[in-house]
Amino acid sequence: MKISTAAILLSLYGASAYSVTRSSLRSLGQKTVKASSPSRSVDPQMKMEDFGFFTNSGIGFDDLWGGEECISEVGLENRLNKDGLRYKMNRTPEEEVDGLDFLPEVTLNLPIIGETRIGPPRVGSIWEALGFTATSNNEARQQEKLKAIAKARESKKGVLNGPGAEIRAKWLEKYGYPRLVGSGGIFYADQLSTDKEPMGGFNMGKSGSIWPVPDVVEEGQYGGNKGWGMKKAGPAIDGLPKAKL
Repeated sequence: MKISTAAILLSLYGASAYSVTRSSLRSLGQKTVKASSPSRSVDPQMKMEDFGFFTNSGIGFDDLWGGEECISEVGLENRLNKDGLRYKMNRTPEEEVDGLDFLPEVTLNLPIIGETRIGPPRVGSIWEALGFTATSNNEARQQEKLKAIAKARESKKGVLNGPGAEIRAKWLEKYGYPRLVGSGGIFYADQLSTDKEPMGGFNMGKSGSIWPVPDVVEEGQYGGNKGWGMKKAGPAIDGLPKAKL
């Protein structure tokens, strides 16, 4: 009997296709549920890299960001320091002191970087270096808070360029607070223990505390020209009359 090669291949294929194994018999009659996890697709993103090709075009990196200190922490710190303001509670160069001069330090002339000082920060104490007594509320910042309070109180424009300072007294009487920040109203000047004079918080003639506070804070709350003291001294806010306490 002649058996062709094609017949042999077909028989082998059929045998392998219809063969039964032990694993298939074991799973006979069992229901299999496949758990499908949600697929994560990442959308393509287009990012522009500036290699100097867009210089002087109006859309190049230097055209958009040249001279802007806000894109660099070093640049931002230098800009704030020009006005005497601190960056991240770091003392300005004029405020630096050698309170930790008992610790070793060395100055090296490194390649590319140049002269580099390696040593402790120039602060007043170890507690300031650790952050416990560090503050951004230096003299310059306190002056900026006082300017902002006066600007908000005396603003002639309010919401949508409407009335400003002239309606603040009515708002205080009716609602207990003046207009919001930036609307011809209050500016919140945080009352800190490092303030040389009371800041008054929202400057609404209100105050109170549940914990012992430093003298400058207590004076700002009750006996001074802020807090309840504003009403006692009167006229304080927008010409409001004195209030009996």
